[in-house]
Amino acid sequence: MSHFVYIVECKDGSLYTGYTTDIAKRLAEHNGVGNTATNRSAGARYTRGRRPIALRHQEIFETKSAAMQREYAIKKLSRPQKLVLIKSTKK
Repeated sequence: MSHFVYIVECKDGSLYTGYTTDIAKRLAEHNGVGNTATNRSAGARYTRGRRPIALRHQEIFETKSAAMQREYAIKKLSRPQKLVLIKSTKK
């Protein structure tokens, strides 16, 4: 199983960092995609009021532990540092 750490940008320009094992499903949840009330309200509370979101950065890990450590490290970065990370992955 793959473990992902990701950064999304919300419509207000803010950045959100998260962890998942299914990146496509998680992005759909953040955007409230789906026909049920549960799907529409899924996703992080932070992103619910800031839709739509767009994936800006992702990293893949073999273990949950490694992914969670990286998520914590990214969350500790300042916004300018996160933007540098995002820019470094765009090629």
